[in-house]
Amino acid sequence: MTEPAATPSAAPAAGAAPAGGRLWGGRFASGPAQAMAALSSSVHFDHRLAPYDLLASKAHARVLHRAGLLDADELGRMLAALAELEEVVASGGFAPTVADEDVHTALERGLVERLGPLGGKLRAGRSRNDQIATDLRLFLRDHARQVVLALGHLQEALLEQADALADAPAPGFTHLQHAQPVAFGHELAKHAHALARDVDRLRDWDRRAAVSPLGAGALSGSSLPLDPEAVAAELGFDRAAANSIDAVSDRDFAAEFLFCAALLGVHLSRLGEEYCLWASREFGWATLDDAFSTGSSIMPQKKNPDVAELVRGKAGRLIGGLTGLLATLKGLPFAYNRDLQEDKEPVFDAVDTLLLVLPALAGMVATTRFHREVMEAAAPEGFALATEVADWLVRRGTPFREAHEVAGACVRWCEERGVGLESLAPADLPGISPLLDADVLAVLDVRGAIEARSTPGGTAPARVREQVGALRAALHAQRAWAAGGA
Repeated sequence: MTEPAATPSAAPAAGAAPAGGRLWGGRFASGPAQAMAALSSSVHFDHRLAPYDLLASKAHARVLHRAGLLDADELGRMLAALAELEEVVASGGFAPTVADEDVHTALERGLVERLGPLGGKLRAGRSRNDQIATDLRLFLRDHARQVVLALGHLQEALLEQADALADAPAPGFTHLQHAQPVAFGHELAKHAHALARDVDRLRDWDRRAAVSPLGAGALSGSSLPLDPEAVAAELGFDRAAANSIDAVSDRDFAAEFLFCAALLGVHLSRLGEEYCLWASREFGWATLDDAFSTGSSIMPQKKNPDVAELVRGKAGRLIGGLTGLLATLKGLPFAYNRDLQEDKEPVFDAVDTLLLVLPALAGMVATTRFHREVMEAAAPEGFALATEVADWLVRRGTPFREAHEVAGACVRWCEERGVGLESLAPADLPGISPLLDADVLAVLDVRGAIEARSTPGGTAPARVREQVGALRAALHAQRAWAAGGA
């Protein structure tokens, strides 16, 4: 399901703490101090889980009915009230107040307002501990699919550009130094491969996250005749949790999602870094579209790659969310501890960050104009064809160790004279090595060098187009999964 817009409310304001509405007040002679209430409140951020809490509440109501704890009339009235709450939450007509400690308190208040004492029956057999663990899993499983759908647009943009530039020569780099010529489509496809792994990681994460905690209660299960497996099935989980203590204290699913988000952020950042380089005057390989660039407030000539730079910055934010949650979890005893309230904000922020940056990055990639002639002219620079000389010698039976030395001697000869390898003439070769003859000059060709690298996964244009085809097939499958398929 897609999360409806929620209307968050501010944390409790200064003044006396509200006395009513709490789900735990019977044992206490007075309400919490204002400072305690302000610290304890989470409703200003966890209200966005309301649609998922209501979804789980419907499933729980049906289980209570099957257990004989709600009659048919009560169930019908309960489901109708929950459906009404669902509508007003989606429309913004129902919002938490400062008296509501969390999303569960707010929604129970809304239910009791509509049903009177009957609304209080829904609390039987469940705790906020198993509720919140269930709600957050539902939220993340839903939003992981939204992230994958958004990611698909970026992958598609990369593949379109990679296909169009599959035969465009460009310098390939190691250590940010010219290394060997490559097809530029090969460069773009490498990013699509990294993003495809991110999708695989999220799909694999979803398999472990598909466990329902509902029915675990506070930590020990329930003495009521409930059916956690039926609830799990109704909510789209694969199974119910096998251990009630683990069910309410496990936040592996949140930490692992944040890891997936952080690594995706790293991949997006590396893509952004390369676009910053390619669009620089020093490279001059790319011109970014005006719609995905900004200017300077003082220098009228500037055209800045802000999308790419902001994506690099957001990666640090995603990494910070992961490390923060891991630090929170590392010392917690089982079962539920209030520290776990800190799990939601980094998760929400990661989802919001990814859904913010992915459309902008996809737009930037799709609209970038690459300059083939500039890339091709730069492709042989830095003696990038030296390996072709060594490979030519190897094909003639020279051990690569010796071939490497001869190719290096060619480079040294050219460096001393301030020329490139393409300037070598037949008369120059005997003075460099007796192993060389005029036939070697034929391999000093950028396009030929790229075509020659036709091993699987290589940079030859035919291989690049194979990659693009395979990645497009994977993209089709991931979109089916994100839309609700298996």
